[in-house]
Amino acid sequence: MAEGLPKRLPKWLLFFAVLVSFGLAAPAQKAATITFTLDFPGSIPDHYSITVDSSGHASYISGGKRNADSDSDDFHYDFTISDWNRARIFDLASRARYFAGDINYAKRVASTGTKTLSYKDDERSTHTTYNYTTNQPVQHLTTIFQNISTTLEFAQRLQFEHKYQKLALDEELKRMEEAAQQSSLEEIQAVAPILKQILADSSVINVTRARAEHLLAKTGTGSH
Repeated sequence: MAEGLPKRLPKWLLFFAVLVSFGLAAPAQKAATITFTLDFPGSIPDHYSITVDSSGHASYISGGKRNADSDSDDFHYDFTISDWNRARIFDLASRARYFAGDINYAKRVASTGTKTLSYKDDERSTHTTYNYTTNQPVQHLTTIFQNISTTLEFAQRLQFEHKYQKLALDEELKRMEEAAQQSSLEEIQAVAPILKQILADSSVINVTRARAEHLLAKTGTGSH
């Protein structure tokens, strides 16, 4: 019997009191998010942001004029990031002291866009902005996020071409295969739904569907 409670208290109420006491004692789970933003006028896209939370949910938003026929200059894509990259991203953020302080390289170097890394949880909200940095954890994070952007810009183009320019799909998928071979892509599985749509479309030529199937095999999600 729990101490401090009347001895004649009903058993169901005792059980409830114990559950509440355990619930109050349990530590609250800390939710955290990391956001990478790039602004680079003249590039395609000229702006994008990637947000990853500690549960694995990720969101990609990009903008800027891509072509004259696009429905919209903005692209928004939600996906679940792999456990491997989620753990790696949060570990690198920790090693980078959660982006507290100035990390921008002071000497003049060529502009590669204005980058911002932000971290937020229940205890802190920090960010840092840089063009180039010698901070190795941040360098690694920059590469990861830029590769994710490369992957999801393929997703944007594949969606557009599948809807409006199916004959352009083969060349796009060929470029995506080459990028994968050069280890320039991250989170290929995020594009799996689009690749499956192309593979299932009998109006797409067979060689193109074969490329989609080959890339789909790299995602580990299967063709169904």
